Amino acid sequence: MKTILIFITGLLLVAGCNEPKLDNAMAADILKAEQRYPRAVDYDLYCADPTHARRVLEGGLEEKGLLTVARSQELGDAGAPLIQLTAAAKPYLLETSDKDKAIHVQKVKLADEVLDNVQSVSLADDGKSATVSYSTCYTNFTPFNVLRTAPKDNKAYTVAFILTNKGWQVERKK
Repeated sequence: MKTILIFITGLLLVAGCNEPKLDNAMAADILKAEQRYPRAVDYDLYCADPTHARRVLEGGLEEKGLLTVARSQELGDAGAPLIQLTAAAKPYLLETSDKDKAIHVQKVKLADEVLDNVQSVSLADDGKSATVSYSTCYTNFTPFNVLRTAPKDNKAYTVAFILTNKGWQVERKK
């Protein structure tokens, strides 16, 4: 009985010392857990810029009721916003810093970038680092997506993972 107890204890120690093997599913879970995905793809809308005013008109955003564009400006109003966002645009507005608001810039959402799949996991010889290749795709396009030709296609990424005492983690650049 004593030998069986020693044998089971030894097995538990050996099993407990094994590092978890990083596979595609675990890498996807880690990327999602670190709140990398899904994430909003944003665009800086310069409301006082005549070029942006022309682009929103060409994109049909005024006809959709998302904003209004001043067609002319007095000389004394130079630098004032040409684009006024309406209540219909509220679901697509993102948090914008006070610094950007001071110069009439508003961040708008174009789409959501979501994790599509993990193509490969390459473990290093030491077993404590890995290179993961994965792709993302874009979903939930907003009406503001007409302001930019991208994103439409899948995007490929390669990221380094390291094994720490807390498990596998995405390696942070220093």
